[in-house]
Amino acid sequence: MTATVGEGIEALRAVMSGPVFIPADADYESARLIWNGDIDRHPAVIARYQTQQDVVTAVGFAQREGMEIAVRGGGHGISGSAVCEGGLMIDLSGMRNVMVDPERRRAVVGGGASLAELDAATQAHGLAVTGGVVSHTGVAGLTLGGGMGWLTRKLGLSIDNLEAVEVVLADGRCVRAYADSHPDLFWAMRGGGGNFGIVTSFEFRLHPVGPEIHLALLFWGLDQGHDALRTARDGIPALPEDIYPLLCVALNAPPAPFVPEQHHFAPGYALLLVGFGSADEHAQAVAPIRAACPPLFEFITPIPYTALQQLFDDNPFPWGIRAYEKALYLDELSDEAINVLVERATDRTSPMSFMPIFRLDAAFARVGEQDTAFGGTRTPQYAVNIIAISPDAAALAADRKWVRSVWDALRPLAASASGYVNFDAEHDDDRVRATYGSTKYDRLAQIKAQYDPGNVFHRNANISPA
Repeated sequence: MTATVGEGIEALRAVMSGPVFIPADADYESARLIWNGDIDRHPAVIARYQTQQDVVTAVGFAQREGMEIAVRGGGHGISGSAVCEGGLMIDLSGMRNVMVDPERRRAVVGGGASLAELDAATQAHGLAVTGGVVSHTGVAGLTLGGGMGWLTRKLGLSIDNLEAVEVVLADGRCVRAYADSHPDLFWAMRGGGGNFGIVTSFEFRLHPVGPEIHLALLFWGLDQGHDALRTARDGIPALPEDIYPLLCVALNAPPAPFVPEQHHFAPGYALLLVGFGSADEHAQAVAPIRAACPPLFEFITPIPYTALQQLFDDNPFPWGIRAYEKALYLDELSDEAINVLVERATDRTSPMSFMPIFRLDAAFARVGEQDTAFGGTRTPQYAVNIIAISPDAAALAADRKWVRSVWDALRPLAASASGYVNFDAEHDDDRVRATYGSTKYDRLAQIKAQYDPGNVFHRNANISPA
C-alpha cells in the first residue's frame, strides 16, 4: 500500500455509489469475512460495488496505487481467493439483482448474486439453470469454474447454459462477450475462472424445472461400504437423464425426523437420487438400487426444487465453517477405488468431513471437448470431492492431512492429476496445467495475454499470460 492510498480513499469514496471500508471502520471486520472461516486475511481497502462503473473505478484505483486485487462474488470459494492481505478487495455483493424474462427463458444475474437468489427468481416462473448444491454459493465463482449440480445430467454445466457475460477488463474497458462478440473471451470465461476480468452480470438460458421434484435418500452403514458403493457404481450409469445421483462417502446421518433415532449421527454411505420427472419414473429408478443392497434406512419424498438446493446449507456447509478440499476425476468407480474409499472413510477426525462424488455424463458429455474452457474432459466420469469441514482448527488440521492422504491414494487410479477447479483449495501451476490440458491451457494463455497481459487478475487457478 503506497503512501498516497490514505488520500486516495476519500477520493475513491467520493466517486463510489457503494461503501468503502478500511480497517478503522466499524463494518470492516464483517466485510472481510467469507464462507471459509479458516481464511483470515486483512485487505487494506474493501469496496462494495453497486454498478459496473464502480468496478471500473476500483480497478483503475488499485492499479494506480500498485495494489493487489481480490474479487469477491459470493465469497464461497474454498481457497479464499476472494480476500487478499493488504490489497483491494472488490466486493460485488451490492450487485445481486436477478432479472428473469419467462417468455424468452432468460435470466440476467448480477455478479454478487447467490444461487438462492437466482433460484428464487427463476422458480417463480417454474424455470431453472444448473447451479451447485449449496444455495449460499455465489453464482459468479461457481459459473466461471464450470458449475456442476443436481441438473448436470439433464442440462449440462452452468457454463453450457451461459449466453453472455458483461466484463470489466484490466484496462478499464467494459465489454459484452458472447458467441458473436469477443468470442475468444466468451470461450475462456466458460471454465477459465476469473482470469480474464471481473464479470458484473451473467445471462443464462433457463429451462422448465419443478417447482416440485422427487428425492430419495438411501443410507448404508459403515459395514455395508463395499456392497453399497458397488451397487451404486453398477446402477448409476443406467439411470435416466431425469435422475441425478450424488454419492456421499463417510457422511454422518443427520438428526432429522426422517432418520430413525438410533441412527442419528451414524457414519456411513449415502446415495441421493433426485428425480425431475414423474413420481413413478423416480420410483422405478430407485427400486433396483434399493433391492440390490437394502439400505440401513431410506427417505423418499417430493420436495420443492428450492428446498433441494438448500439441503446442505446448514449441515455440513454452514457459513463461517473451516474447510479444506482437493478433488480429482475418476473414469470409473473401480474395485480399487472403492477399496480406497472404504478404507479411508473412518480416518477422518471431524464428523462433518466427507466425500461427495458427482456423476458427470449425459448432457454434460454431449458438449464438445473444446467447445468450452472447462477444466477436465467431457467423457462420462466421476468428480470426487474430498472435503475437510470443522469448526475447530485442530480437527481441520488433522482432516487436511486426511484429505491429502485420500487424494494421494486415489491419484494412481485417475487418468491425470487434474481435478475440478472449484473443488481445490490450492492451485499450483502444474496442477492447473494438468487440469486444462496443453491444448486448452495454451489457448487460455494466449487469450490471457490479450485481455490481461499484466496478470492483474491472478488470485485464482491462474493462467499465466503467453
